[in-house]
Amino acid sequence: MKGTFVNPYTDYGFKRIFGTEANKNLLVDFLNQLLPLKHQIKDLSFINPEQVPNIVEIRKAIFDISCVGANGDHFTVEMQKAKLRFF
Repeated sequence: MKGTFVNPYTDYGFKRIFGTEANKNLLVDFLNQLLPLKHQIKDLSFINPEQVPNIVEIRKAIFDISCVGANGDHFTVEMQKAKLRFF
């Protein structure tokens, strides 16, 4: 059986799987598995502050998510796959 696969470790793959309104529930479930109980997410919205440079070598994957916690707190989760010095 031949199929199409998406690599979630790439910027395109992660956004394709988790970065759409249709799959928002998957992202909430995924993040709630990673976050401590006091920061469980009730709802989220997508923020795209990313400005993709034309030079491939300096491109990096950044994906910001505005979250509302189960306790009503508002916070931002940033997902990124980039090597940053001193981070």
